[in-house]
Amino acid sequence: MLKGIPSILSPELLKILMEMGHGDEIVIADGNFPAASSAKRLVRSDGNGTLDLLRAILQFFPLDQYVERPAALMAVVPGDPISPQALWKDFLQVMKRYEPQFSDFEYVERFAFYERSRQAYAIIASSETAQYANIILKKGVVR
Repeated sequence: MLKGIPSILSPELLKILMEMGHGDEIVIADGNFPAASSAKRLVRSDGNGTLDLLRAILQFFPLDQYVERPAALMAVVPGDPISPQALWKDFLQVMKRYEPQFSDFEYVERFAFYERSRQAYAIIASSETAQYANIILKKGVVR
């Protein structure tokens, strides 16, 4: 155990966050996401939701300040009646808490999101039940 490290961040996840370099991406995926079949490195975070993981990770993870949109969400499939706006608003509040200069997300079409996730450094598989609760974070540098 270490002081000040949220228990939601497993040793495996902390190691991956430390290994990542500037420009590397990590995916926090909901429970429906095809994480195991897509990941170069898979981190299981069973029992945890994406919002809680985002909150814990951003305490330590700098976002890339040299790109317009250092965080991406999976766009809603046209015609899908699901509305993730409330969850996305919560994501935005967390982003602004830890990265005050953060302005908005990139919205990535579903299959493009899957493809981009396959290129990510790692995917964190959560137990999130909300749909469209997937987010990609691009790592920046510590100043």
